[in-house]
Amino acid sequence: MTDTAVVRGHVPADLPTRIQHYIDGEFVDSADGSTFDVLDPVSNETYLQAAAGKKADIDRAVASARRAFTEGPWPRMLPRERSRVLHRIADIVESRDARLAELESFDSGLPITQALGQARRAAENFRFFADLIVAQTDDAFKVPGRQMNYVNRKPIGVAGLITPWNTPFMLESWKLGPALATGNTVVLKPAEFTPLSASLWAGIFEESGLPQGVFNLVNGLGEEAGDALVKHPDVPLISFTGESRTGQLIFGNAAPFLKGLSMELGGKSPAVVFADADLEAAVDATIFGVFSLNGERCTAGSRILVERPIYDEFVERYAAQAKRVVVGYPHDPATEVGALVHPEHYDKVMSYVEIGKTEARLVAGGGRPDGFPTGNFVAPTVFADVAPEARIFQEEIFGPVVAITPFDSDEEALALANGVKYGLAAYVWTSDLKRAHNFSQAIEAGMVWLNSNNVRDLRTPFGGVKASGLGHEGGYRSIDFYTDQQAVHITLGEAHNPTFGKAPTPNPHGETDLDDPDPR
Repeated sequence: MTDTAVVRGHVPADLPTRIQHYIDGEFVDSADGSTFDVLDPVSNETYLQAAAGKKADIDRAVASARRAFTEGPWPRMLPRERSRVLHRIADIVESRDARLAELESFDSGLPITQALGQARRAAENFRFFADLIVAQTDDAFKVPGRQMNYVNRKPIGVAGLITPWNTPFMLESWKLGPALATGNTVVLKPAEFTPLSASLWAGIFEESGLPQGVFNLVNGLGEEAGDALVKHPDVPLISFTGESRTGQLIFGNAAPFLKGLSMELGGKSPAVVFADADLEAAVDATIFGVFSLNGERCTAGSRILVERPIYDEFVERYAAQAKRVVVGYPHDPATEVGALVHPEHYDKVMSYVEIGKTEARLVAGGGRPDGFPTGNFVAPTVFADVAPEARIFQEEIFGPVVAITPFDSDEEALALANGVKYGLAAYVWTSDLKRAHNFSQAIEAGMVWLNSNNVRDLRTPFGGVKASGLGHEGGYRSIDFYTDQQAVHITLGEAHNPTFGKAPTPNPHGETDLDDPDPR
């Protein structure tokens, strides 16, 4: 075995050496032939070249998707027909979950057991929307004998989907499922750090019977391919998941076109632990909440606020358990924290670890774990006594790093919870039912979990407030985003039309035919 193989650990069989775009049913190189390197996060060595999309490639992909929308069968199929295709997609994804997880784990550094869960969730996303569009109902309003009003939903057109590098395959399915279910066509721009699993969608869709041109994929950098997609005049919808600063740029670039936007952005979510909480359950949940998925999750409870009477015990137990979290190679089933996705991100996370050492008390981790001299490995890191003005309290780190802060009252806990620019998720641990509801409703967050880890029903809205996003997806909110709601009004009785250009004719009641019953 070579030294490189030893460093990398497990390398999946039949690993490609290059990735192309997928446009109008064909795998193609970039128009200018350019590529970019994709790194394995365990060795940080280049393992393949991916086509680097530019404006010309986006133009070609959008033209394909637009043609499939205006001329192809997909938008005109009955919901049941589209549903059958989506169920076949789900079946194929489920049947290949081990391979998908293997590639995802290798490409992103996620532990293999967690990558497997993401592959299964991807299948469920398609199955959920396949069922939803068949069962979907829309509003109808009647004025007996006078008028009937109903809502007609229509697919909008080409949806531009821009996805992140954390749990990429699952998050791609989260957007692809509802966009396709509602009859739109798509151009997907996956994250440049993790294009490997996205390259599998083309084969899955072809096998499922999705018509040619409905799905298109362009790899590339955000500032090139992503920017061109956002600015394309024939793309009326952009769904983006990523950091808040990129979301601001997309918001500005989409504004001249008045595009529909759905953006799930960053987070710095609080986990608030009151003294009456189930302490063991709270420790377990908050450990998992920040260290699962390598800490690279937008809903991570990366600020833990603990009531003073239990603060010291909580910190002691939390630090001891964090030290026992298993850091390992992504392919090892025993691994709980693998390698961060890319050396650039590793450097960012480690810079925050060093900042934290100057701002707070380090009680666990704080550097590279023993036995991993190379690769993007960070020991689960815990800081205590973190002040609310500290950078590690205020700024999104997006890695296995947590800040713990004490509080003395409900009012102080709420001020701390709301005292950041983000507002994606929050977690509350208490046995007081009244406090649980009142406190949760006062938190500035799009989603709150009470005495629970991040377990979400697919029917519920997903989204944040403040710097954490714009709009919501999930369930009918996704259907709303990917469709136009057209109101159709039908007169059932005699039409009552105000008459212009004729002399008024009084009627027996003293009214004239210029009177308008609804001046709106």
